[in-house]
Amino acid sequence: MPELRKLWTIFDLSSKKNILDKLEADANTEDLWKDPKKAKIVLKNLELLRNQIQFWESMNNEVKEISELYVLANKEKDIDLIKDIKRKYEKLHKLFIQKELEILLSNKYDFNDTILTIHAGTGGTEAQDWAEMLMRMYLRYIEKMDWNAKILNKISGSEAGIKSVTISVSGEYSYGYLSAESGTHRLVRISPFDADHARHTSFALVEAIPEIESDDEIIINSNEIRIDTFRSSGAGGQHVNVTDSAVRITHLPTNIVVSCQNERSQQQNKESALKILKSKLLEIKMNESEQERKKEKGDYKEAKWSNQIRSYVLHPYQLVKDHRTNHVVKNAHDVLNGNINEFIDIYLKTKLKNKS
Repeated sequence: MPELRKLWTIFDLSSKKNILDKLEADANTEDLWKDPKKAKIVLKNLELLRNQIQFWESMNNEVKEISELYVLANKEKDIDLIKDIKRKYEKLHKLFIQKELEILLSNKYDFNDTILTIHAGTGGTEAQDWAEMLMRMYLRYIEKMDWNAKILNKISGSEAGIKSVTISVSGEYSYGYLSAESGTHRLVRISPFDADHARHTSFALVEAIPEIESDDEIIINSNEIRIDTFRSSGAGGQHVNVTDSAVRITHLPTNIVVSCQNERSQQQNKESALKILKSKLLEIKMNESEQERKKEKGDYKEAKWSNQIRSYVLHPYQLVKDHRTNHVVKNAHDVLNGNINEFIDIYLKTKLKNKS
């Protein structure tokens, strides 16, 4: 069972138990509960670690049982018992493989929730329709992963589709997984908006950044931002149509602009917009650290228009290709229906194993 032993080494059960002891000690201090946000983070990490340790202790017992049965079966040359052991091993191996990515996703923010943004490229209605197709794809993927999605801001296209959308995604390891999707996505198809039925190429930019959990991580001074309010143009009921409930925040030092209009009150939109702004500032901080770490290698890439990560071809044939791993899936409609696990898993495993 070499694969199982390898994963066991990566997880390092004894180290995780030491971390659990420290988190439990932190959770029992009175000072922690004076800061509800910090307490929430500690409890979240505590629950995650307890579940991981419980899983690996359970697997440890099963591995011992299988090993003992294997020795017995070979000694007695019991064919039926050997077949039973093989079935148990295959079941166990599948469980370990499912956990492999979660073990490898050990960066500070991998467990965080995610701010997912999609921007339509140039090309008007065609590109805006492509951006909306990607939005549907990710919402279906999020649903399949049993995560929760909340649209914070959506700007509709003039005729069809969307110009941009910002989605808050909450769920275990959502950032760890969705970070694999940052970059430019290219679509090739016969345009449904072209009377001549010509083939068109469209682009959309996807950005995934971790949500900030601690107020101490990114501090924004009030004199660094300008807050504007405006009339919401999206859904939300009568209330948002008669008040300036939508909020736009400009971060003056970086000129970053974020908007939120899908909440029902101006205060809620302001809080969501500040959350997005903090996450964007964290992204800048992370990029600077990553660039510094990889400046000698020269292999760092940001989520920007020149960084094309995947092509989706619907005509003259069906094909989806990830340009980072060369992984190909021929059923493009299945991928656009939210089945993107293959691309994410292969990319992350390649990236994380090369890093280790």
